[in-house]
Amino acid sequence: MSHLSSRPDLVARVHRIAGQVAAVEKALASDAPCATVLHRIAAVRGAVNGLLDEVIAEHLKEHVALPGLSDTERAEGAADLLAVIRRYAK
Repeated sequence: MSHLSSRPDLVARVHRIAGQVAAVEKALASDAPCATVLHRIAAVRGAVNGLLDEVIAEHLKEHVALPGLSDTERAEGAADLLAVIRRYAK
């Protein structure tokens, strides 16, 4: 997905998520209260879901809805997205 390389905001999101995961690890290692750990995990999950939403939107725009795509390219883009959604929903 070379078009994603033009989205430095996505890389910045991943860096923030990495920081949040490190905070979860630190909380676990320092024997933080369960509520603190749960809140940090929930924050990571929300951040990952937000990243997933952005990448799905980019995928739809570039691989399903882009004018000029062939029917085969659209079908492949849709199939790729469906596979991800099915995997995520498990």
